[in-house]
Amino acid sequence: QVQLVESGGGLVQAGVSLRLSCAVSGLSFSSYAMGWFRQAPGKEREFVAAINWSGGSTRYADSVKGRFAISRDNAKNTVYLQMNSLKPEDTAVYYCAAKLSRVATFARENEYDYWGQGTQVTVSS
Repeated sequence: QVQLVESGGGLVQAGVSLRLSCAVSGLSFSSYAMGWFRQAPGKEREFVAAINWSGGSTRYADSVKGRFAISRDNAKNTVYLQMNSLKPEDTAVYYCAAKLSRVATFARENEYDYWGQGTQVTVSS
């Protein structure tokens, strides 16, 4: 059974940092590209960041570029999202997702095969 379990969310003040983790089980993690998405209240889910199977290629939404960093540890079957200089507009439920691919990174929601349940991040001003 495939499981993606996010953790690390919380309530923080603007300007601080948080690191989200997504622990993956039930699949061959190093064969999967990974992504982070988020959904704010009343809005559609949107792409945040993606990483290829090896960690050698990443991509980001313009809204987080320069503030967020995605990384992965294939030995621990875990993908991370380091979020710095958080803003109130970063408030959302954050989801990790997995896509079977050793070729590229992916930014579209419908390209992913598996999803986690999400972790809430709330940034107060």
